[in-house]
Amino acid sequence: MFPPGLYALCDDGFRPELPVEAQAEAFLHGGARVLQLRLKRTGPARAVDIAGRLAERCRAAGAVLLVNDRVDWALLAGADGVHLGAEDLPPEDARRLLGPDAVVGVTVRSAGEAEAARRAGADYVGLGPVFAPVSKQVDAPVLGLDRFRREVANISLPVVAIGGIGRTTIRSVAAAGAHGAAVVSDLLSAQDIASRARELEAEFEHGLRDRERGR
Repeated sequence: MFPPGLYALCDDGFRPELPVEAQAEAFLHGGARVLQLRLKRTGPARAVDIAGRLAERCRAAGAVLLVNDRVDWALLAGADGVHLGAEDLPPEDARRLLGPDAVVGVTVRSAGEAEAARRAGADYVGLGPVFAPVSKQVDAPVLGLDRFRREVANISLPVVAIGGIGRTTIRSVAAAGAHGAAVVSDLLSAQDIASRARELEAEFEHGLRDRERGR
């Protein structure tokens, strides 16, 4: 099963002085069980080397490692899967290359796009931006929490909330139906990243209980 809760992004561009391996280690110490590796500034050979080492580390910790965008890097590194955007390989091609056991995620903007992703072989979708993103520019309108809730209600796949999520918002997206919540800037800007990861996991759990109580 695709693990619920915090979906932590390792990013070589947000804090270049902090290697992504150190970011990943802090996330794992903080209890994150899904890591996405975003390497926009790293060359292919080094990226595959990093991804391979992190894939082994995540397996040892019982976590899942997904590579952002690059199906070839995920395949060569033995990662658990890939997360795809609109300009990347279609999910059906990623599935064909990575095999039936790989995790394939797709960024979507609506329930309709999520259904198309499901038919194409996706295991989960990243829906958003729920709030205004901090770590990168996104050419898509902000959904807001109410619309996010309505869209999630019509999606059959696990939904990871994406865009502008941190300590003050992660509980609300969990309560609104998110299976997971992607966090970049709120994690990587923390002085103690592992502690922040634990805080985010705890807040997500509070949101799940809010959802069960119908709040």
